[in-house]
Amino acid sequence: MTLVACRSVVQARRIAVALVKERLAACINVVPGVTSVYRWNGKVEEARESLLVIKSRGALSKRLVARIRALHSYSVPEIVTLPIVSGSPDYLRWLRESTR
Repeated sequence: MTLVACRSVVQARRIAVALVKERLAACINVVPGVTSVYRWNGKVEEARESLLVIKSRGALSKRLVARIRALHSYSVPEIVTLPIVSGSPDYLRWLRESTR
């Protein structure tokens, strides 16, 4: 599972559709209206963003990250991948079948 913060819902949806169409992700949740607090260029900043929760496979991680970087407007986009430790066997089967 990969988490990505986006500048807007429009950008988040555009990235989500591209990744699912390209079969780099099986499903992506777009969570609008998150507040991010972070340090950038020596200052503490705050921004409203949309969060992508991307369900994919570890084997696709490098391609997924490269594609997100190509589609994203930030110079340093948040792209954090976490392992899926377990889950519903039917869901995990569907995830594998939906990606390549």
